[in-house]
Amino acid sequence: MANPKSDASRPLGWPAVENEQRPWVSRINSDHLTRAQRERIRQPYSSAIVPPIADLSIDIPADLAAEIDEATQLLTRFDAEVGPGGLPFASILLRTESASSSEIENLTSGARAIAEAELGERETGNAALIVRNVRTMEAALSLADEINGESIIAMQTALLGSHAPALTGGWRNEQAWIGGDSLSPHLADFVPPHHDRVPAAIDDLIEFMGRVDIPSLAQVAIAHAHFETIHPFPDGNGRTGRALVQALLRHARVTTNITVPVSAGLLHDVKDYYDALTSYRRGELRPIVTAFTRAAGYAVLNGRQLVRDIEAIESDWDVRMRGLRSDAAARRVSVLALAHPVLNSDIVARELGIAPPTVFRALNALVERGVLRAANSKRRNRIWLAEPVLSALDDFAARAGRRNTAR
Repeated sequence: MANPKSDASRPLGWPAVENEQRPWVSRINSDHLTRAQRERIRQPYSSAIVPPIADLSIDIPADLAAEIDEATQLLTRFDAEVGPGGLPFASILLRTESASSSEIENLTSGARAIAEAELGERETGNAALIVRNVRTMEAALSLADEINGESIIAMQTALLGSHAPALTGGWRNEQAWIGGDSLSPHLADFVPPHHDRVPAAIDDLIEFMGRVDIPSLAQVAIAHAHFETIHPFPDGNGRTGRALVQALLRHARVTTNITVPVSAGLLHDVKDYYDALTSYRRGELRPIVTAFTRAAGYAVLNGRQLVRDIEAIESDWDVRMRGLRSDAAARRVSVLALAHPVLNSDIVARELGIAPPTVFRALNALVERGVLRAANSKRRNRIWLAEPVLSALDDFAARAGRRNTAR
């Protein structure tokens, strides 16, 4: 039997990222630089060489294997408990995951602003960026059956295609770097592989993701860390990489119904998450796998509380709507409001297929019963708010570690 202490201290053998020297060709007029800056950019810089991982064996210690198994069961059980129900938890959890993934990139916004952005009420700012991340998550789930280069590019295009199309459509074609300054990669915290190495590195990663001999959650954690190390796009790598996590979980059938908010679990300790990515590049697997097993636990804990909150709201609304026929349009609108806590008449008519006069009668009935509140929108169109749902979503974000809530 394995000794837990020796297992816990045993490193998982994995190749570290190596580096190579590359000449730097600056596009900046050196006349505007200091002497020190001019001297710096004359020097070669160091960029990463990611090791091929497609065929590497992984010897997972018994204690970590037990953690992986427990975390995987948590995700699968939560998916099975929540997914088949009558309430729209798939939509609700998809949005919470998208918001949490965005917040890891310091893109924060309150639930009302995000919901308004979905209606087109806010076309700029963080809320609009978060809604684009919802599209990325949706693309990831729709493409989960076949994860390849084209599907990964499609995820990033869903994120950036509407406002930065020049940055989409393929892998990056210039050197990228993380941290430092915009002048050159010489002072960067990390310099991903030169762009001419990206296609082969991605092909190797895709082959690794197709393996079936690795515990699913460990495979997801490693694939995510390797993707972030390759950094294949000019922008959107973090959010695309976390969307890829959801695609891989769905592909492995760890989840089949909902988007478990793993990013909310990672958000619980962002420093630990980033430190784990750095450790991965040094050849240490345990930190990133542990970060994902812990994130799974936090995600399920927080997700279950959100589910309880939404179920309590639905029960309260059911009491308030007593006297309405079970097939009344108002009841159908109330279910829609759980997934879309900011409504306008257009989305109600479109989603439910009912005529405008019926839409307004239903909305007015819900206002009279205290289910919704009528409000003015940014564009002077009337909107209706499901305020308890908005509060529940903001509470979820606060528990996940959101630093502020901006309306």
